[in-house]
Amino acid sequence: MSSADAIGAPFGEDAVVAVVVTRHRRDLLADSLKIISAQTHPVDHLVVVDNGPDQPAREIVENCGLPVTYLPSHRNLGGAGGFALGMLHALSLGAGWIWLADDDGRPADETVLETLLGVAKDRDLAEVSPVVANIDAPEKLAFPLRRGLTWKRSADELGEDFLPGIASLMNGALFRASTLDVVGVPDLRLFFRGDEVELHRRLVRSGLPFGTSLQATYLHPNGSDEFKPMLGGRFHAQDPDNEVKRYYTYRNRGYLLSQPGMRKIGALEIFRFGLYFVGVKRDPKAFAQWLKLVRQGRREQFFRY
Repeated sequence: MSSADAIGAPFGEDAVVAVVVTRHRRDLLADSLKIISAQTHPVDHLVVVDNGPDQPAREIVENCGLPVTYLPSHRNLGGAGGFALGMLHALSLGAGWIWLADDDGRPADETVLETLLGVAKDRDLAEVSPVVANIDAPEKLAFPLRRGLTWKRSADELGEDFLPGIASLMNGALFRASTLDVVGVPDLRLFFRGDEVELHRRLVRSGLPFGTSLQATYLHPNGSDEFKPMLGGRFHAQDPDNEVKRYYTYRNRGYLLSQPGMRKIGALEIFRFGLYFVGVKRDPKAFAQWLKLVRQGRREQFFRY
């Protein structure tokens, strides 16, 4: 199938619709869809939002072996808008569960979806995520995880079973459809960077049970290099490697820190980044730029870069 029009009766309450957002990464997308289509618990339908139809991925999507809906967007919606569109479309199809994936990552094996569904049902969870591991070194985490004042960088530091109240929400995350009635979909205005943190904030405030299963793994390119350690590793500051990423990371962070549930860490954030830019990097101009972008986000001035 290549369109929603080809779908007959609405799906049942256990039907899984996978949602993938892509842009100009056809080969990586093909690798991702190959393992998604091979899951031991079958995916009932696949929705792919293509933010770059000038280099269309339609052929790859329609040849992946699953019933599919290909949604080309002639305006780049970013990850936030792309997932919002895909998730809403999945709901409109009658999905009972929505499984999220990006085009540059993939489930570690064919059992990930089956494992996540089992954990979600056994624990009556609103959402469950796999461990997000470095695709080039799966024993390490793709993103460092802070627990108190310590940072975990390898999967074996996390435990053996389940982490309640912690989740990476775009990389292999599995949502009950009813959860989205409560927490909504990602905020288009954020474009990319921080949209998953903002959705996590809403999930926490909803009071719904969620977490990470340590029995399932999703592979993703390493993102740890952006987090620069300070004071012997007790603090970290996120410093992306290019201007576009910095713009959206810091602007969106300013918005996030002004929202209920995150305001208490705002003062610490100023200290942390001041220490990093002035004390460690010795770049006061960069700190001034950080402050400008944070203020822009707090004022909800969501202009594109």
